[in-house]
Amino acid sequence: MKHCPSVLLLLALCSAPSLALDSAPAGPAATAPAPPAGKGAPAAPEGDTGRYPLSAARASQAMAVTANPYATDAALAILRQGGNAIDAAIAAQAVLGLVEPQSSGFGGGAFIVYHDGKQTQSFDGRETAPAAATPDRFLDKDGQPLAFHAAVASGRGIGIPGVVAALYEAHKRHGRLHWRQLFTPAIQLARQGFPVSPRLHALIARDPLLRTKSATRQYFFNAEGEPWPVGHLLKNPDYAHTLERLARFGVIGFYTSRETRALIAELQREGADFTPADWRNYRARISPALCAPYREWTVCTAPPPAGGWTVLQTLRLLEGFRYEGNLPLHLHRLLEAERLSFADRQRYSADPAFVPVPLTALLHEDYIAGRRELIGEQSMKTASAGTPPGLMPPWGQDGQLLENGTTHLVIADRYGHWLSMTSSIEDAFGSRLMAGGMLFNNQLTDFSFSPQENGRPLANDIVPGKRPRSAMSPVIVLDRHGAPLLALGSPGGSRIIGYVLRALVASLDEKLPPAEAVSAPLVLSRNGPTEIDADFPPALRAALEARGHPFSLADLNSGIALVQRRQEATQGAADPRREGRAAGY
Repeated sequence: MKHCPSVLLLLALCSAPSLALDSAPAGPAATAPAPPAGKGAPAAPEGDTGRYPLSAARASQAMAVTANPYATDAALAILRQGGNAIDAAIAAQAVLGLVEPQSSGFGGGAFIVYHDGKQTQSFDGRETAPAAATPDRFLDKDGQPLAFHAAVASGRGIGIPGVVAALYEAHKRHGRLHWRQLFTPAIQLARQGFPVSPRLHALIARDPLLRTKSATRQYFFNAEGEPWPVGHLLKNPDYAHTLERLARFGVIGFYTSRETRALIAELQREGADFTPADWRNYRARISPALCAPYREWTVCTAPPPAGGWTVLQTLRLLEGFRYEGNLPLHLHRLLEAERLSFADRQRYSADPAFVPVPLTALLHEDYIAGRRELIGEQSMKTASAGTPPGLMPPWGQDGQLLENGTTHLVIADRYGHWLSMTSSIEDAFGSRLMAGGMLFNNQLTDFSFSPQENGRPLANDIVPGKRPRSAMSPVIVLDRHGAPLLALGSPGGSRIIGYVLRALVASLDEKLPPAEAVSAPLVLSRNGPTEIDADFPPALRAALEARGHPFSLADLNSGIALVQRRQEATQGAADPRREGRAAGY
């Protein structure tokens, strides 16, 4: 199989005052934070920490929805200064890396979908494997896959971070304000300190790996080894210094400076095996967004290795059925379509610079029509991957579902530009390795731990320079005139695809406003049991059980961020399952 270099920059391009604001407080208090796990228990990646006040907003000019009130405030401040959606996203991400360190940061990666009023582009800042990567990276001495958290704790899960490169390329093409100006809110907050939120406190308390690393032990715990209490003013001068260097020198200051070489050496001492050359050679990818029709709309998302094509395939399957108000039947069909598309995802999805991902064939109407015929009145429970005509895939079926953490933000500005961005360091608190005030990712554990299945190679195997498969699915929906109508996305690991689909059909088919769409009962399938949480309506469950759905009770801790153009205004909402905030003007 041909392995193409993935470090080249791809340049193909796709040819009023606030009306009502939410009532959520600036620092939301969770209801009943989950108790800490047992000392030896594995961390629950981005686990449930209760419900938060629903944050919804309505505005006439601009809207920002992020996973934390401080990040939303930073984005809104930039928008008020005349910045656009790209500018605001950079400010928000800088703050999120401070106040929501378990989810994302400049030590991780991102996928960005951006509509500039004329075209919809994708910026791929997914992490890459270092030159030292080998197929047995996550196998033990007996050739068996390592336990997930053993791989995370080794430091060998860290990929070369890409979110800075992606945001820098987006800003170079579309930014309005000066790059340096965008980091001021995060720098000030890092030096002055921010109060530890109930969610951050609960996730620190339940994580057994944070105490095993000296930097995270010193940062997240007091002298007695207890997690900082809710409301403790947490300062991060090292992060402020990193941001000041990034603000002054841009992408060069992050990837090639003397301080970067010292940071790499520090991470190498903890087990990372990338080199300064790996960092120096990293490039973001810029391409047209991947778009497909759904009913009267066009749905655009990030191309592989992102997960958006699975969202598109599911919608294409569902499009053959009209929604006439029968929600149980509609959700049954959605779940069956998810089973079919997830089966295809587990075989075909990978980095297209290394593995030919047959998107044209997988989204072709003839193939979709044949797969749609498999959706009947009763659940198929599990589906097999399909084979489009003329395609003889050599790859095996990957059963790995280990993708975990993440954050999402959506921004619509006064200029008609919309942004949807999913950003991640993978597991909760990533690799648990901290340098320069940042936590670093463990995204390489998104590769298949085993390089083959029953003697057949896996498309998502580990290769130097390759980007791991992702479920991240930032979405922008265009109306029939090509104007942005809806933007959304979610964290949630391999469940992201199901979360995004549930919010999409709630918005487009069920016509729910943003506040109801992000709060809708969650249900999904990753080609296995139908997954629900404890809040799922009993009557709806009974209706799906009557159609043969096997159920699994799960911690469906989504974090949907959604903006919609609705009734001549822009409306936004943040998922009450996390501490996000929507605000506009």
